[in-house]
Amino acid sequence: MTYSAVSRGEMMSIVPQAHIDRVEVKKSSRRMYLMDGNEVIREYRIALGKNPKGHKVQEGDNRTPEGKYYLDFVMDDSSFYRSMHVSYPNLRDRKRAEVLEVNPGGNIKIHGLKNGNVKDPRFVQSFDWTNGCIAITNDEMDEFISLVRIGTPIYIRW
Repeated sequence: MTYSAVSRGEMMSIVPQAHIDRVEVKKSSRRMYLMDGNEVIREYRIALGKNPKGHKVQEGDNRTPEGKYYLDFVMDDSSFYRSMHVSYPNLRDRKRAEVLEVNPGGNIKIHGLKNGNVKDPRFVQSFDWTNGCIAITNDEMDEFISLVRIGTPIYIRW
């Protein structure tokens, strides 16, 4: 196995050169895992939507979706430090919303902290504060973007 250095703010960590083949999110334990086969390459403590239990059904429900999605593009210009977009809503989500006559919402991302945040990131990450996104610290977001390629599947479960 080969290794490379990844800068995380003032810290430098050595990570194995792995092919991240999927991202797994376990909402109930507030954890996100970068996976290479059966090996966990990285684990992050995450913050979720303010109403995390259950699958996102409509815009404004403050839930993080559950199911299989894809990480489809990176945004460096938003209200948050940096972000990678999650492909929610998928066809099933849109059909469910259509039956319920609601807007399924969208713009779900994995992102860093809100721009202008001055509080300790460990404090901010100690509670669920997003509108349905998955939040990690800014240093972790830099590392995440360096390790995870566009098109990688993400599995979000309770």
